[in-house]
Amino acid sequence: MNPPSTEAASRNLAKNLRYLRERHGISQAALSKRAKIPRSTLANLEVQGGNPTLAVLLALSRALQVSLEELLSAPRGLGRLYPRGSLPIDRKNSRVEMRHLLPDPIPGMEISRLELGPHGRMGGSPHRPGTREYLYCEVGQVILRVAGERFELSEGDVCAFRGDLPHSYDNPGEGVAVALGVVTLAL
Repeated sequence: MNPPSTEAASRNLAKNLRYLRERHGISQAALSKRAKIPRSTLANLEVQGGNPTLAVLLALSRALQVSLEELLSAPRGLGRLYPRGSLPIDRKNSRVEMRHLLPDPIPGMEISRLELGPHGRMGGSPHRPGTREYLYCEVGQVILRVAGERFELSEGDVCAFRGDLPHSYDNPGEGVAVALGVVTLAL
């Protein structure tokens, strides 16, 4: 992820400060007092003026109880559409495609869509001890092997298993199989 330009960061900061201050229901004077910065500095930042020091940014983030990233990143709308194919592919070969389904990271969690072509096979990567995985078969059939144990999943089936063990996914059929995988990482 590339950091925003200085101009974009200034614009983002102005919008975010105004929005967060209003959501907290406080005036510029109240926020400047809470952050221990001059009100004129805050007013200037809310109109994209100035170049705040790190100390000023940290004071504002503490006063508003948000991260520096939230202060400087582009404001988010109510939602964002990610068109088909726009999320990153984790693995791909001629018979298998694994794509992440979470555009924004959630600490300790991964959700992926696994598409296995006819007779496609993919080995899973063992994670840290204590990690759990959940596999939901959406279309077709998937054979899940976990440390020598075999599970046959049909449409609608879910299998929960230890993600720290060797595992693999197979499509025994002639059509495409689709599964959704959720990994809850041991932190």
